[in-house]
Amino acid sequence: MRIIQVAEITEQVKEMCIEANYFLSPDMRQSIADAVNTEETETGKYILGKLCENMRIAGEDMIPVCQDTGMAVIFIEAGQDVYFAGGSLEEAINEGVRRGYKEGYLRKSVVGDPLLRENTKDNTPAVIHYQIVSGDSVKITVAPKGFGSENMSRVIMLKPADGIEGVKQAVLAAVKDAGPNACPPMVVGVGIGGTFEKCAILAKMALTRPVQEFSEIPYVKEMEKELLEKINQTGMGPGGLGGRTTALAVHIETYPTHIAGLPVAVNICCHVNRHVMRIL
Repeated sequence: MRIIQVAEITEQVKEMCIEANYFLSPDMRQSIADAVNTEETETGKYILGKLCENMRIAGEDMIPVCQDTGMAVIFIEAGQDVYFAGGSLEEAINEGVRRGYKEGYLRKSVVGDPLLRENTKDNTPAVIHYQIVSGDSVKITVAPKGFGSENMSRVIMLKPADGIEGVKQAVLAAVKDAGPNACPPMVVGVGIGGTFEKCAILAKMALTRPVQEFSEIPYVKEMEKELLEKINQTGMGPGGLGGRTTALAVHIETYPTHIAGLPVAVNICCHVNRHVMRIL
């Protein structure tokens, strides 16, 4: 049995909220930099170059890379041999978000009631997903999600007979409908299987996978490559102003499902696709 004080979780989450909003992950930075060289249009190259400049300024001046610093989405993979001491784990996570958004001067974008719309003024509560795994370590992933792209996401309950082609058509339709509202170049997370809510969580998790790291399942890997190519053939381009760099990656996660269903979720993320992961 390993004991972890929840105060340590608070400190880690605080730091990760700030880090995720000030610095893009190395894979995202490299992907956008590479796109400057592969983009075929002058307008596209110009926009991608400005995105690189924006990332540089954010890191140097320690300011958010995007004005929408998102709603904090946090994945906790806790080893079953870990005991959290010193208080409530969930309260500790939210305290970390609270401190991170305050000390990092990050925009507070959460309202306490979806209809009454009163701002909580500290960006809490976070959306927290827990998973119990083997071992005595804790993996924390912090992925602030802005709502320009989040609003363009969807869940589609396909029929089993729709098959792979139906899934592809659903993903392409979601991306085309999103258009420039999703702030391309985008990363497209796709969840297939499970239930209504499970496929959505899979799609969200897919966004945290390193860009251009394909699925280990051969047919899924081929789907990812095909969809990325087709999305980049739409001509939407960076900023929605034309070009080939509409998406940087398509990541697909799958899960077993019921014989009568084929749930599909498409969670689109803008070019900042923020995520930070630490293991304690």
